[in-house]
Amino acid sequence: MECAINGSPYQFTLSPATPLSELLRSHGLLSVKQGCCVGECGACTVLVDGVAVDSCLYLAAWIDGKQIRTLEGEAVGGKLSRVQEAFTQSGAVQCGFCTPGLVMATTALLAKPHVKPFTVQEIRRGLAGNLCRCTGYQMIVETVQACEEEQ
Repeated sequence: MECAINGSPYQFTLSPATPLSELLRSHGLLSVKQGCCVGECGACTVLVDGVAVDSCLYLAAWIDGKQIRTLEGEAVGGKLSRVQEAFTQSGAVQCGFCTPGLVMATTALLAKPHVKPFTVQEIRRGLAGNLCRCTGYQMIVETVQACEEEQ
């Protein structure tokens, strides 16, 4: 099986039951957090062909021919992506456990064609699968709005 992870080609031989989160973490991509392992928290969110998925539920066997992006692939040339920068500047990062998943979910949300700007309800719905125990979500919503204003 072949795929690209953060722009680099990979070949794997693996068990059909291996979750994508386990495969990615075993290759040093530690931004993919193993929180609940049942698709409830979003801490393991990655992009598969641009779509945000819970990698704990997504089987690694399904990645053949796909493009996978993790948080590690967002910073290019040592420069944070605009979403990463916005999260750090806004204070939306507190303990940080949920942040990689939220950054990836936000990246996918902002890439969707839509009438701008997103409403607060649309942002909350777009990030609904990502849980955060620290921020109360308002700073996260404001961060998404700030990213959208920069576009």
